[in-house]
Amino acid sequence: MLQTVWVSSPGSRALQESSSHRQGRKKHWKCRFVRTIIRHPCRRHAPKRSRKERMLRKIQIGLCFCFVSGILYEISLLSSCVFSYLPMAQHYLTPEQVLNLGKSIIFLETTERLEPPPLVSCSVESAARIYQDRPIILFMRGLTNETALDMNTSYAAFSLLSSMKNVFIFPLQMETVFQETPLLQWYNQVVPEQEKNWVHVSSDASRLALIWKYGGIYMDTDVISIRPIPQDSFLAAQKSRFSSNGIFGFPARHKFIWDCMENFVLKYNGNIWGNQGPFLMTRMLKTLCNLTDFQGTEDHSCQNISFLNPQRFYPIPYPAWSRYYQVWDKSPNFNHSYALHLWNFMNRNRKVVVAGSNTLAEKLYKTYCPTTYEDLIQNAKHRDLPGPEDIE
Repeated sequence: MLQTVWVSSPGSRALQESSSHRQGRKKHWKCRFVRTIIRHPCRRHAPKRSRKERMLRKIQIGLCFCFVSGILYEISLLSSCVFSYLPMAQHYLTPEQVLNLGKSIIFLETTERLEPPPLVSCSVESAARIYQDRPIILFMRGLTNETALDMNTSYAAFSLLSSMKNVFIFPLQMETVFQETPLLQWYNQVVPEQEKNWVHVSSDASRLALIWKYGGIYMDTDVISIRPIPQDSFLAAQKSRFSSNGIFGFPARHKFIWDCMENFVLKYNGNIWGNQGPFLMTRMLKTLCNLTDFQGTEDHSCQNISFLNPQRFYPIPYPAWSRYYQVWDKSPNFNHSYALHLWNFMNRNRKVVVAGSNTLAEKLYKTYCPTTYEDLIQNAKHRDLPGPEDIE
């Protein structure tokens, strides 16, 4: 054993006192070398305890690396650069995980359809482009699973939207959404098949619950975003003294939204269109504010809630909704608007954007949802191609 080497005995001093200077230096060097080995044993002869210590050290380093990596990933998710530089594993994120990131832009599809039409696709795409640092979520009633959308789906709009880094498409599960809200009891008692306006009523309820739980901005699927909304707590004036519920935004757990949900249940009447929607928002706002007419392009404010000018979202009022599908001599600039509501509910004739028509809506598609517009053009080309029966 190294511990019993003779140089550690008292007799080793005699080596340093030899008459031969050369031999003395040689013996002295050997003595220091052996002492070094004794103090720092060779790894081959390390005791078992040292190996265990090194193994524990390696495990500790590995755990620390995993922990730090996890922290950095969470920080990156919350940072403004996440959607630009870090592709999200959309298939593995739940609605709660995405919503908990905060400041989501939420869209709802409460029909059973599974193929978003071009206007829905344009609304979601335009929001994804304007709010690149925020999650854009489309909840769809027609989906039945809880996973993100399959990129290989046969629905073109699904592939288009799910390819955007900050867009997420999830099933709309109302019973889960209404948990811990006044709306759950109403939902358990209502019979959807007997409701005249169930598609609209269920959407009115779902948007309130989602914004109250998680905060963010709700938008209808016929709203095209053109610039960011600077306010956090706001309602959109459809006209003076009348609020829309097609666009609104609040932080999570805001008392105004809770009061709206309570009033939704208390004054429920599903036979009156809008009673749980814009009429609800308007009557609740009137309990807080003395509403007055808008003058110019100023916004109103009371109780820390901004009541935004009709120019912000409704520069073209609903009686003139068809102007979006007309050719303008000079297109408006919408300098005072954050987004544009295209009044799809009023579009009973189902007017659509036609490539090459030069309508105002087509120009909006080109500018704010170019990918949807390109897909629209490609689909039009495919429809115009001759089929086998047309070839002689």
